[in-house]
Amino acid sequence: MNGLEPLIPVALFFSVASVIILRGPIGKAIADRIAGRASRLRDGGDDTGALIGELEEVGYRLSEVEERMDFAERLLTKHGDQSALPGGQ
Repeated sequence: MNGLEPLIPVALFFSVASVIILRGPIGKAIADRIAGRASRLRDGGDDTGALIGELEEVGYRLSEVEERMDFAERLLTKHGDQSALPGGQ
């Protein structure tokens, strides 16, 4: 007995946990990476077209929001100048 007996259940636990994890989707992703198979996005998979369309829509909506914000800032600036009290008070 050299004091390493408590490590046997710990090693068994980590071995079983590793097997369970690596047999799932994480293991499949690692195997695909090792085999040199690229992901669906790099290969131009089915999701790429949808993602590009969604990205274009987000860009369009962002430009609309920027235009509205510019308009609101101009309107507030114009309104702020008119609301000043006479006599500097």
